[in-house]
Amino acid sequence: MTSILSEDALMGGGRDDLADDLSEFEHVRRKHIGRYVSAALIVALASWVTMAFAHGRIEWAFVGQYVAVRTIIMGLGNTVLMTALAMLIGIAIGVTVAIMRLSSNPVVNLAAAGYVWFFRGTPVLLQLLLWFNLALVFPHLGIPGLVEVPTVEVMTPFLAALLGLGINQGAYTSEVVRAGLLSVDQGQYEAAKAIGMPRLLALRRIILPQAMRVIVPPIGNEVIGMVKLTSLASVIQFPEMVYSAENIYYANNRVIELLIVAGIWYVVVVTVLSILQGRIERYFARGAGASGAMSRAGASR
Repeated sequence: MTSILSEDALMGGGRDDLADDLSEFEHVRRKHIGRYVSAALIVALASWVTMAFAHGRIEWAFVGQYVAVRTIIMGLGNTVLMTALAMLIGIAIGVTVAIMRLSSNPVVNLAAAGYVWFFRGTPVLLQLLLWFNLALVFPHLGIPGLVEVPTVEVMTPFLAALLGLGINQGAYTSEVVRAGLLSVDQGQYEAAKAIGMPRLLALRRIILPQAMRVIVPPIGNEVIGMVKLTSLASVIQFPEMVYSAENIYYANNRVIELLIVAGIWYVVVVTVLSILQGRIERYFARGAGASGAMSRAGASR
């Protein structure tokens, strides 16, 4: 016991001596020079851009005048409508192709991989132009000898934009959904198979609900990207936001003012969608948070 006490006393004395030695040093605060310099540069750049727009050759009165004009509002409505419809098509195709990619049938798997390869490998603008000029390849659509309709009458700018954007989106969405399906533990598939549940029913009731936590965030980003991607449809004369702004500034030569108006509405739409995305993510993350809390509680015991 004596030896133990003497060792503790010696260790305590050592700590006291160490504290005395450290107390002799002066505490010097670290100088974050890089932080201050970077902050000053950011403020200077933001001030320069703000002053350039404020004192440039921009008639801000025209921005306020055209921000709620009928043509712009109609373009906004077409942009939102095209975004919603194209994403619905993209999600439907994406889920189907993702399931095909996970199939054990080599033909089905290869067909799905080929679809993803082609539509991810070609520009969206090129696809829109191909759909809009489909009449050069197929002059008529329908059943030969029974019902045939001129392709020019069918392939309107709206339909060409919808097919081009929706089918292209399906290739990207399929990879997002496939990643979500692969994130689910393999034991879930085996448990569903053990109770005799068909594969598609297991995907719908067990796998997909668990994969949504992984799928929702990137799909939300794809929706926001689609809002801006619809501006490419102006090339094929679909009257979305940019096309509507172009029609106005072609008449009054207020190019930058109308582009600012379009930018304002894009920011508004993206902001609203970002808020909705956050709420949806929190909804699907509820189970993960509960399971994480339970696991932490079990570990603490």
